[in-house]
Amino acid sequence: MRLLRLLKIASVASRFGLDEMVLEHEPSGRLVRLANALQFWRDLSTPRAVRLRLALESLGPIFVKFGQVLSTRRDLMPMDIADELAKLQDRVPPFASDLALAEIEKAYGRPASEVFAEFDPTPIASASIAQVHFAKLHAEDGGHEVAVKVLRPNMLSVIEHDLALMDNLAMLLEKLWADGKRLKPREVVAEFAKYLRDELDLMREAANASQLRRNFTDSKLLIVPEVHWDFCTSTVMVMERMKGTPISQTDKLRAEGINLSKLSAAGVEIFFTQVFRDGFFHADMHPGNIFVAPDGRYIALDFGIVGTLTDSDKNYLAQNFLAFFRRDYKRVAEAHIESGWAPKDTRVDEFEAAIRAVCEPIFDRPLKDISFGKVLLRLFQTSRRFNVEIQPQLVMLQKTLLNIEGLGRQLDPELDLWTTAKPFLERWMSEQIGWRGLLRSFKQEAPYLARTLPQLPRLVHQALAQPAKTDLQPQLERLIAAQHQQNRWLAIIALLLALLVGALVY
Repeated sequence: MRLLRLLKIASVASRFGLDEMVLEHEPSGRLVRLANALQFWRDLSTPRAVRLRLALESLGPIFVKFGQVLSTRRDLMPMDIADELAKLQDRVPPFASDLALAEIEKAYGRPASEVFAEFDPTPIASASIAQVHFAKLHAEDGGHEVAVKVLRPNMLSVIEHDLALMDNLAMLLEKLWADGKRLKPREVVAEFAKYLRDELDLMREAANASQLRRNFTDSKLLIVPEVHWDFCTSTVMVMERMKGTPISQTDKLRAEGINLSKLSAAGVEIFFTQVFRDGFFHADMHPGNIFVAPDGRYIALDFGIVGTLTDSDKNYLAQNFLAFFRRDYKRVAEAHIESGWAPKDTRVDEFEAAIRAVCEPIFDRPLKDISFGKVLLRLFQTSRRFNVEIQPQLVMLQKTLLNIEGLGRQLDPELDLWTTAKPFLERWMSEQIGWRGLLRSFKQEAPYLARTLPQLPRLVHQALAQPAKTDLQPQLERLIAAQHQQNRWLAIIALLLALLVGALVY
């Protein structure tokens, strides 16, 4: 089956002339002429951008998603290709309505006409994984207008074949490429596969939407549709119908009185809030998944791919972002070494100088004059020189950063990303390491302290009662550590009590 899939990929690439696109920059042009002569039967009169889009659509969901990412990189892609690939955001050919109705009947055990008071068989949007129909619930179910997302039939087998091919290619890269082991391509493929498989379970997507909505309750920046859980299954998801303007329609947004500069800055704040406050972020933020409400707030759609970060990931990233914004390249180098991403024997001064050479040219310039694609390429070259390991758990975050750049460039080319993001990160770091962070840590540790502190006398007695021949070093070390922790928290408690008494007195 894998061989057949590989042959299909080669066949599609040949039919749409993708080889001609790759070889068109060959100096002599002989390879292009030879390829065209051997395949005289194919028609290459259609524009190259259209042929590329059609090829990606023919190859299926993984390749469509690849095209979606490319469409946001207008600084790296020719304009004609970027414009055409943008159609992949919400114009993927839909599957037949009777298949959608069959999937709904299979999910609920009864036809759509019985589940919904109204159901539009014509899809309003079609994406690589699923398509969306508008409907209305019965009065006894609330009578709400809803959007019904239906998974494409037989998706799992196609995706598994493509992921298997990607894994085989990654394995070859690890064995044959000098940088293969350091870049961990198989781990990157495995991380991508995990997120892609998550998209095939619409119950998981519904849970993602519910979590994101809860994180942004009463937000002035972002709206997330409500999930109607009684109608959700692994293949069908029902949520609140949202009304707004696609964020890619900038002319219409201006006509509606939306301030695009303010909208662009709000997008940056939403992203950093998701990453650093919540550690839970929408990881598929291409223009097809974002609408703008009449009041100027973002509307998030399609929650199949989300990213999560641990507290250590967040702290590491925040330190690096702040160090970058402050141009403290020494701190950036030290953070990489401290986290274990760079070898312990790395010379900080050399690493600092290399990072400065990459990053210094991009400061104090508007977004339109900065190519993050080129910056990432230079950072990649620098990381290779210093044997920095790629972290697979941050792949989705890197992808989302690229999407954010693409959106920012569309809305406001003059956006100063650094000025917009720096105050937010400084406030977040203050909350983590300032008195607020101290108080929050105390609240988190209070149950543990209440449980363990009364046990200290008994533990000391048990340790002293041990026979002399017993090695008491481990017990003593634990007791000393526990005593130090107790003293630290007692000092904190005393300080908080003193502050409280002072506040009451004055």
